[in-house]
Amino acid sequence: MITVDERTSLVGLSELRTEGAKILQELKKGAVILTKRNRPVGVVIEYEDYKKMERLMDAMEDTVVGAIAEGREKQVERSKYLSHKEMKKTRGTHLIDV
Repeated sequence: MITVDERTSLVGLSELRTEGAKILQELKKGAVILTKRNRPVGVVIEYEDYKKMERLMDAMEDTVVGAIAEGREKQVERSKYLSHKEMKKTRGTHLIDV
């Protein structure tokens, strides 16, 4: 196990198999980055930290989707759309009533 900083450690997958209990103790300090052949393959974090990240990501997603919706709404306001009634007047009566 290699300590990167006070909140992050690097652990090889083989060490995870043999030192599982010790690595679980490291989770109390912060994230554990799992490596295979010295390349990162995953991250283990405490469940509560995971839930916090998940809530944060949901909030960020809601913010982004809301901003996209507002942008589209403004774009629609700027462009001219015809109602069904207006379309029938200008394009003919062969349109199906909704």
